Amino acid sequence: MENIDKENKYFRAKERVGVIKKFYTSLMSYFVFIGFLAALNYWTNQWRYPWFLWAAFGWGIGLVFHAVKVFGLNPFFGKNWEERKIKEYMQEEERKNRWK
Repeated sequence: MENIDKENKYFRAKERVGVIKKFYTSLMSYFVFIGFLAALNYWTNQWRYPWFLWAAFGWGIGLVFHAVKVFGLNPFFGKNWEERKIKEYMQEEERKNRWK
């Protein structure tokens, strides 16, 4: 039984590392691609209109939401909230089953 627990922990940790790795890959792609767009913007119109900022802003919003999901930065529905709700619903289910 202990061996199964260790395997489960290992696979959960490996999955978590994979998710974090994907986020950092996305972040690196963001900087490379936005840097390329900024250089292209400079070479085409010498900063008269910084259109690359629209792409940076849009993609940046997506990255912020991705970071919130990956690192659990949600102040309203964090991990503690999830655990409390799960326990609450489990207790509620137990109470319902007692009266049947």
